[in-house]
Amino acid sequence: MMFPLIKTLRPKQWIKNLFVAVPLMFGQKLTDPTSLLITAGAVGLFCLVSGSVYVLNDLVDIEKDRAHPKKCKRPLPSGQLSETLARNFVIGAVPVALALGYFLEPLYAAILGGYFVNNLAYSFKVKHVPYLDVLSIALGFILRVLAGAFALRVDPSIWLLSCTGLLAMFLGFGKRAHELSAGAEQAKKQRAVLARYNAKLVTALLYLLGAASVGVYIAYTMSGHVAQMFSPDAAVKLPFTTVLPLIAIPRFIQLAVTRPDAESPTEEMLRDPIFMGTFVLWLVSLAAILYGWI
Repeated sequence: MMFPLIKTLRPKQWIKNLFVAVPLMFGQKLTDPTSLLITAGAVGLFCLVSGSVYVLNDLVDIEKDRAHPKKCKRPLPSGQLSETLARNFVIGAVPVALALGYFLEPLYAAILGGYFVNNLAYSFKVKHVPYLDVLSIALGFILRVLAGAFALRVDPSIWLLSCTGLLAMFLGFGKRAHELSAGAEQAKKQRAVLARYNAKLVTALLYLLGAASVGVYIAYTMSGHVAQMFSPDAAVKLPFTTVLPLIAIPRFIQLAVTRPDAESPTEEMLRDPIFMGTFVLWLVSLAAILYGWI
């Protein structure tokens, strides 16, 4: 039963929880072993809670999934995982995660609880409301960054939260644009709420949010906040990293709107050498500049 349970926890989706580690980078604690351990624990607890939400979703949708040509193969609807075990796991895992989170830092535990409540609202109501569903997903990413900051007891800057929120909405509407690119009827079969989306508006929002994400990041690299937080040398070099998002953002848009047969733009993004190469180069150059390695 362990493998079906682990599969239901959706480990592939846990990469999103790395946003909890963003304050580790920008809080200049990347080289501090204690901060690394705290952040690892904070990410791990988010994985446990987010995984529990996936289990809960599958429990709620089990009858619908049994009638779905692909989802019927998931562990719960196929009978590989018992409903009792899945239910008991959620009942036990979430309180344990919150208790451990409180031990780590009370404010972190509060954000973790808020994240769980936001996901419950999404699962039972918000996912059926067009546009608001993407905002709820974006809120989840902002909560991850806040949680990481509180766990390390560093102040999350408005720049960091703004960039996170814009980027999360960009990725969310990218997914909706990808789903809609398959055609209205096919999109409705994938997700009922898509019938209430306007494809042209979603595409416009995708381009607008992409431009806004890059624009705010450019403004951040040249802001007084950077000059105050980091070394003068870093403040001079950081604007040069903006060329990389200028490559990555359009590439994601291309992946989202031109490959309707792909499982999701996120899957395509992770497999795409251009996007991933640009992202890794940005991450390495950012760390090297902020920590004075170059």
